Amino acid sequence: MKALWTALLVLVSAISAACGLPTDWFGDAPPPPVETGVTIKMLAVGQGDAILIRTPEQTILVDTGDTSETGRLRAALKKEGVRRVDKLIVTHPHRDHIGGAETVFRMCDVKEVCDNGQPTSTNIYREYLKTIQKKGIPSRTLRDGDVLDLGGGALLRVLSPTQEMVDERGMQNGKVNLNLNSIVARLEYGEFAMMLTGDAEAPTEMGILKRYAPDMLRCSLLKSGHHGSKTASCTKFLQALDADAALVSCGEDNEYHCPHPSVLGRYEQQEMKVFRTDQNGTITVRTDGKAYTVETERDREADAGAKP
Repeated sequence: MKALWTALLVLVSAISAACGLPTDWFGDAPPPPVETGVTIKMLAVGQGDAILIRTPEQTILVDTGDTSETGRLRAALKKEGVRRVDKLIVTHPHRDHIGGAETVFRMCDVKEVCDNGQPTSTNIYREYLKTIQKKGIPSRTLRDGDVLDLGGGALLRVLSPTQEMVDERGMQNGKVNLNLNSIVARLEYGEFAMMLTGDAEAPTEMGILKRYAPDMLRCSLLKSGHHGSKTASCTKFLQALDADAALVSCGEDNEYHCPHPSVLGRYEQQEMKVFRTDQNGTITVRTDGKAYTVETERDREADAGAKP
């Protein structure tokens, strides 16, 4: 029986390879769900970002977590049944955002890659570029004003960086700060909007406030900038967004003290609810374009364990 099963795996692998499909898909992974509306999952991948977005037509992954957390990313993608990624968006080339890209390339059929086009000299970034070239994956650079059609009526409106910002290489106090040129984008679906911020910090936020009117910024939810670091989520930016809640992707007992108490204080002042992957696990948002719900992994586990 074991020999038969091994032979079957080899045959399936050969067929998948011949068809150009990922071969890293054995086991009990469920098939991808049929989506109605838009579903956003902030995956619990430790001190990093990985946000899975599903529309009625596309699967999008924004960032890929850290190199040290690829096991968590791999497990999450299998659990969600992600075999194809229509758009892989890397907000900036820091390790905790680009570190799992090779895992995604191995596991999934990636149709397009989008990033901010700002280079860095790390091995991780160089391997990322090599893989894109080797696989012949179409790639594009996102800039302020770009709009991506995510299918089913969902749009991703890019608010930062500008070309000028990238030309200046994110210089701050004589040093390059890659965070400043993170891709910041507003996910729009009907009346629902969510601000995705990567690791953008206060100078980036203030630049967006200068370039855009308040009605272009208001949103239901905020992806907390820079994992809730005190360098992001400035008060004026939060006031302009007028969001109901902030979603923070961070590791348990992380050395950076994220989310920082000062940022949590700002959220409280704006009467924003806070959801955290370190405390809540994966955070799931579902919207029909009008109303939305937020559900956390720990809440589901608690419900499952509750006695009738």
